Order: sequence, then structure tokens, then C-alpha cells
Amino acid sequence: MGLLSKKATCNTHGQDSSYFLGWEEYEKNPYDEIKNPDGIIQMGLAENQLSFDLIESWLAKNPDAANFQRDGQSIFRELALFQDYHGLPSFKNAMADFMSENRGNRVSFDPNNLVLTAGATPANETLMFCLTNPGDAFLLPTPYYPGFDRDLKWRTGAEIVPIKCTSANGFRITKSALEEAYEEAQKLNLKVKGVLITNPSNPLGTTTTRTELNHLVDFISRKKIHLISDEIYSGTVFASPGFISVMEVLKDRRLENTDVFKRVHVVYSLSKDLGLPGFRVGVIYSNDDNVVSAATKMSSFGLISSQTQYLLSALLSDKKFTKNYLQENQIRLKNRHKKLVSGLEAAGIECLKSNAGLFCWVDMRHLLKSNTFEAEIELWKKIVYEVKLNISPGSSCHCNEPGWFRVCFANMSEETLEVALDRLKKFVDGPSSTARSQSEHQRLKNLRKKKVSNWVFRLSFHDREPEER
Repeated sequence: MGLLSKKATCNTHGQDSSYFLGWEEYEKNPYDEIKNPDGIIQMGLAENQLSFDLIESWLAKNPDAANFQRDGQSIFRELALFQDYHGLPSFKNAMADFMSENRGNRVSFDPNNLVLTAGATPANETLMFCLTNPGDAFLLPTPYYPGFDRDLKWRTGAEIVPIKCTSANGFRITKSALEEAYEEAQKLNLKVKGVLITNPSNPLGTTTTRTELNHLVDFISRKKIHLISDEIYSGTVFASPGFISVMEVLKDRRLENTDVFKRVHVVYSLSKDLGLPGFRVGVIYSNDDNVVSAATKMSSFGLISSQTQYLLSALLSDKKFTKNYLQENQIRLKNRHKKLVSGLEAAGIECLKSNAGLFCWVDMRHLLKSNTFEAEIELWKKIVYEVKLNISPGSSCHCNEPGWFRVCFANMSEETLEVALDRLKKFVDGPSSTARSQSEHQRLKNLRKKKVSNWVFRLSFHDREPEER
């Protein structure tokens, strides 16, 4: 370890979070309907596998794009050579149009204000590099995506201060919560540079309301700070109320070409809406020329391959396809969401009412032995090792209330989801229904001996002890 740098060995990556530990356990014993029917089912991964057939059908009908040809002639050499890190103009135009379409064409995006990145992870990190100095802070509403502790902090040195949201109002962002977070940062001598939200929310699966967005715009206007809206799930909204982009709110309030307008930035990716995380396609959109210029230079450390840009520019430019895909994908998500919710209800488990995303925010507080985060982690261990379902405990998302879990539903077949729901129902109905083998019992016993990482209870830069509530 002495041969590595402090950055490489620091523990702020978050790899010891239960969010990532659950993945590790799944990878040791992955469920397979035929080869390993007793394995762990992955319900902790927010992937969209419900509409691959639509994309595969398009690829079959458009062999030129898939084979890197133009008018039947190979352009392999053209794509294989060095490309400017500003990206292919055809792809940026197609992406800007698709982002507008995804928002009902109520707003438009200038391709010149787009910065291409290898996914939303580098997009968010690049914005942190552009907007913060080490030690500066961003405010994030809780619960939030566990990966932000890595994406926003690990290499940039930025800090996260939580905006504490509660189940009392469905975890909505309030004026008082914003002010309290800002005051907390000041007490800790941290300079607040902005607020970052995910809309729709990961892990809540809810869209941010117009009221909340107006609160946020007013807040950053008063404080003269930035707002980053990560809208990676914008195309997954399957029920009312519909999706409202922060760009739409700015337009409706006639704030274009104002100082506030320049301090609002949007992150997007094709990882969730199109189910293409392996393609590594993300974007930053900003109305500040200085941010666009700086982020473009930084993007040279994580470019999208020219081959990927060429293929997706052709796909996204097919308006008939994109219209059909967005509509059909939302129908499939709605049906799958309904199946999960009804299955959980059959097991006596309720969810936060949601209308978007690839997951549900599940209320298992009644299954806790006590109203503590220790009890939450104990329940999570049982679900992973006995029920053999990998779900994400709320504490890994920095939720302030023990007993909430994120459960994904779009990364598996309908048959696998049925198996998962059946296992969970048997577990809830009684311990006798979940027969535990000797090896499973030993694994659970060994895990209980391990100390739960303080990361579970940590809110960014300081630890907090589990609280009784």
C-alpha cells in the first residue's frame, strides 16, 4: 500500500458501502433460472433491459449504421482515426434533438452547449472540477444515489452536505430543508457552490415537482450558487405527473440570458432511457460558455468512441424510431412497476408512490426489530443471504430514516421477478418458509461478525451514529 498515492488509498470512494457490497455477494452466487436457481437475484442494479428488442430490430433494419458504412461504403478508416474531442457534429445535433423530444419539445437544446462525456459519472465529476475547489460543498437532497459519494467527491475533493428530506411529505424538497443544509455547511466552514438533484429521483422513482424546482431556482438565485440537474432518468416517466425539466422552469419564468440561467447545468445519459450503460454516453449541457469551454477540455480524459457516436447519431436521427421507442419503453416500465408493487403488496409491503425510474422506494420499517440503522443492516443481510435478493438499504443512500430500501425491477425477466417476489413473500410470512442451508447459515454468521462500515452512517465529510427514531 505504501507504493500507492493517498488518493488511490483513501476511503472516500465508497466501495465499502452496503450498496456495493451487495453487488459483490451477487457476483459470487448469481441467480440463473437453469444453472443456479438458488442463487442471488440482482435487484440492486438500475439497468433497463425491457426494450432491447426494439433497438435490436432497428439495428437489423439499418445495417449500414451497425457495420460503419455510409451509402454501402465502409467508413471504418474514417472512424478509426483521431477525432476532435468536441465530438461528431452529427451526434451532438442528434443528441440535442433527442433531449428535446424526451421533454415533449417544450424546451430546446443548442448542440454548441453540449459537452460529450463517457457517461453521466464523468459528466458529474467534470462539473465538480469546473465549479468547485477542494473543500467546497454541494448540497444534495436525501436520499441520494450512493455513487455520488464517489462521483462528486473522490477525485475532486468536493464535499457533500445533505438536504434532509423525510417521509412525512414523501421526501420532497422544502424551503426550510434547503436553508438548514446551507446553514449546516456554514457551521462547518464550507463554501457552498451549488445544489445537485436527480430528476426523476434515484432512489425515490419520483419526478421533481414544479413547486420544488421553483424553490430551487429561487434558492440558488438568492445564494448566487449553481444548480446541477441530473436528468438521466427523464425518459423513464411512465405515469402522471409528467417530467418537468429545470430548463422548462427557467423558460417559463423568462430567465433566459440571465445570470441564474448561466448557473443551471443539466446532466444526461443514454444509460437508463435506452438501456445502454455499456456504450458510455453522457452529456453536460450548460448555458455558460466558460463552463462549456472548461468541461470540453476536461472531456479529453473520457471521450466517447467515434464508432459509438456514428451508430447512435443514426439511431437518434430516426424520429419514427425514437418516438415509438420512448412510448413503448414507458408502457413496459409502467407494467413492470405495477407487477412489482402488486407483488410487494401481496407480501404486506408498501412503496412510496412513484411514477418514474427503474426501481421502487420500498418501506420495510415494519420488518425491523428496532427503529435503528443497525436493525436495517441486519434485515438487509437476511434478505441478501437467506432470501437471496440483493436490494439496496436506505442507509447506503444516506436516508435519515431506517427501514427504507431501493428495489430495482427492470434489469431482469418477468419470470425472475416472480421468483424474487415469491421468495420475499415467504420470508415475510415466516422464518419457517425460508429454509436456510448450513452453508448459508455460516455465511450469515460470519458476516455478522464483521463490523458494519461507518460509511453506512456517514453523511459525506463527517460520521453520525445510528439514531433511534
